[in-house]
Amino acid sequence: MWFSVITVNYNVRDFLANAIESIQKSLDRLPPDSDGERGEITIVDNASDDGSVDLIRSRYPRLRMIQNRRNLGFGRANNVAMREARGKYILLINPDTIVQEDTLPVMLEFLETYRDVGVAGCKVLNVDGTLQAGCRRSFPTPWVAFARLSGLSTLFHNSRLFGRYNLTYLPADEVHEVDAVSGAFMVLRRETYERVGGFDEEFFMYGEDLDLCRRVKADGWRVMYVPKTQIIHFKGESTKRSNIDEIAYFYDAMRVYVQKHHSGSVIGRLLLNAAIECRTFAARLGRLTAKFKYALFDLVLIDGSVLLAELLWHGRVGKFPGFVYPLVLTIPALLFIILMYSGRASPTKPLSVSRSGGAAVLTFLLIFALTAIFKQYAFSRAVLLLGVLFSLVAVPGWRIALRLTGRSRRVSLFGRRTLIVGVGASGQEVLRRLKNHHENLYDIVGFIDVNRQRLGEEVEGIPILGSVETIGKVIGENRVTDVIFSTGELAFEEILSVIGKTKNPAVNFSLVPTTREVIIGKWGVDTLEEVPLVEIEYNIGLASHRWVKRLFDVALGLALSVVLYPFVRLVAGRRPASPLALVILQAPLVLAGTRSWVGPPATARFPADEEGAEGIYIGKPGVLGPVQLFSNATLSAEDERKLILSYAKNQSFSLDIEILVRSLTGLQGRDAWLGYRR
Repeated sequence: MWFSVITVNYNVRDFLANAIESIQKSLDRLPPDSDGERGEITIVDNASDDGSVDLIRSRYPRLRMIQNRRNLGFGRANNVAMREARGKYILLINPDTIVQEDTLPVMLEFLETYRDVGVAGCKVLNVDGTLQAGCRRSFPTPWVAFARLSGLSTLFHNSRLFGRYNLTYLPADEVHEVDAVSGAFMVLRRETYERVGGFDEEFFMYGEDLDLCRRVKADGWRVMYVPKTQIIHFKGESTKRSNIDEIAYFYDAMRVYVQKHHSGSVIGRLLLNAAIECRTFAARLGRLTAKFKYALFDLVLIDGSVLLAELLWHGRVGKFPGFVYPLVLTIPALLFIILMYSGRASPTKPLSVSRSGGAAVLTFLLIFALTAIFKQYAFSRAVLLLGVLFSLVAVPGWRIALRLTGRSRRVSLFGRRTLIVGVGASGQEVLRRLKNHHENLYDIVGFIDVNRQRLGEEVEGIPILGSVETIGKVIGENRVTDVIFSTGELAFEEILSVIGKTKNPAVNFSLVPTTREVIIGKWGVDTLEEVPLVEIEYNIGLASHRWVKRLFDVALGLALSVVLYPFVRLVAGRRPASPLALVILQAPLVLAGTRSWVGPPATARFPADEEGAEGIYIGKPGVLGPVQLFSNATLSAEDERKLILSYAKNQSFSLDIEILVRSLTGLQGRDAWLGYRR
C-alpha cells in the first residue's frame, strides 16, 4: 500500500466530504503496489457535534473512522491513526482542503526518486489562488523572530536576510529544501516515522509540525517543498466552528517550542519569548480593534463633522468656550455609537447604511433636544445643523463607497454577479438550485464551459460566456464577484489550475460538491436547501426600515418640490416631458405618501391564492424600482415576482440609493416611463 491518508476532523463536515472526494480521486490515479493496493483513508474525529460522524458513516461506510470522545488536539489525534497506518507513506492532511487528482501520484514519484527525503509538502493555495505562506518555513530563531515582529520580513519579502520566516525570497514554483512544511499537507516516509516518532503531544495544536520537521532533519533526513502539484486549504475552518482561542493555543505552542529547542541559549530564549509576548499582545489588540474598528471610525467622523461645521460657520475652530469641547467631542459621538451599535441587529450589521444614517439623524435630534433643555450649551444651532448634514454624508457615505468599490460582500437586490463553471447536467442542477436559493444571493451572469465549442449558446436561458482558458477575461469584462465550480463537471486539477492562474482576491471562488447540498468558498459555506418564502423576514416590513424610507422620501420630495418641481411643471405644460421630468413630477405623490421614490410598479399584485405570497408587504408603489430598471426588457411574470420579492426582502437605504442611481443614469425614454406613472 502506497499511502495511509489521515485527516483529523473537528466540526468541518461540509469541507470534510469534499476533501474525501478529492483524496479518493487522487488515490485512484496511483498505480497498484505489489499487493494490488493503492491506499487507505482514516478519519479521526475529535468529538465533533456537527453531524460529521453520521455523514461519514452513511456516505463513506468503507472508510476507517476513529471517533474520540473529546478533542485530543491535532498532534495526539494524528498519532492515534499513525500507529495503525499500513502505507509506505503517511499523508497527514487537513479536512478543509482539496487536492488535485495528480497530487498523490506526483508526491509518490518524488519520494520514490529521492530516498533521503523524510518529509515533503506541496504547494498550498488560498481560496483566491494566492500562495499560503506557511506551506514552507524556517525554524524560529531570534533573528527570524525579529524580522517578523518588526515587519521587515513583509517590507523586504524578497530579501534572503529578512524574508526567512516564510522563505518568501524563494521562487514559489521551484522545488527547495526547507526547514519545515505545513501540517495541513505533510507526507511522512514510514521509515522516518519509525525512527523519529510522531508528533509531540505536548503541542495541542500549532507548532507540532515545526517540531516534527526539526526532529526529522536532526535525524539526517531532508524536508522538501514540492510545488509540482498543489492543493487548496480553507484555513482556520475548525477554529471558526468552535470556542477555541486560537491565539492562546498558537502562542502557547511557540512557548513550548522555544523551551524545547532553545533552552540551551539563555539570550536566545529570552529574545524569542519576548517576541512571542509582543506578538501575543499585538494579536489580541488587533482582534479587539477589529471588533470596534467601525465604531472608532464613525466616532472620528462624527467629531470631525462637528469641528468642520464650526470651521465653516465661524471661520475657525475654537470659537466656543474651552469647557464646551470635551462635551461636544464626546456626547454626540457616544450617542451615535449607542444608537448604531446597541441592539440585537447591530453586531451583525456594522455596514448597514440605513441604520447608520438613521442613527446619525437621531443623534443630532437628541442633541437639539438637549440644547433646548440646557440652554447654556446652545451656542450655535447652525453648527449643529451643519454637523447633521456632514454626518449624514460621511457616516453612511463611507459604507456606500466600500460597497461600490467591491470591498464589502454585501448582496444587492440583484445578488452577487456569478459565473457557473460547467454546463452539463451537474452545472444545470447548480443553476436551478441557485435560482431557487431562499436568499436570492446569486445573480447568474453566465456559464463557463470546459472549451470554446459552444461559446455564445445559451443553457436554460443563461449564455455561455467563455471557457476555462478565458475565464480571467470574462471575470473582468462582466465585473464578476463569485465563480462557482461544479465538481461534477471539472476535475479538481482543472479547478485548482483555474484558481491558481486567476489569483484575484476580489473574486470569491467556490465549489459545489457532487452532493450539491452546499457551496464552499473562502467566505464560508452557503446551504442550497430550498426554504419556503413564508419563513423569510422581509426588510421592507420592518418598522426601522419603513421609518428611514419615509424620512428619505420626504427629504428628497421636499428638496425637489422647492428647487425643481415648479420649473419642471411649467416646462412640462409646453412640451413633452423628458424621462427625468416625469420622475420629478411625482414629488407631490411621494410627499402625500401614496408613492415612494423606490418600490414595485403600481400594477404589482400578489393574490392571496399565490403560494408563499399571502400576507407579504411589498412596499408602496415606486416612482422607480427594481422592475422598472428592466423597462426595455421583456420580463416574465415569474421574473417580476422574484425581483419584487427580492427587493422586499433586501430593502435598505443603500439599496434604494443604488436603484435610484442606476435608474437615473439609464433612463431609456419617455414611453418606457409613462407606463409606470399609472
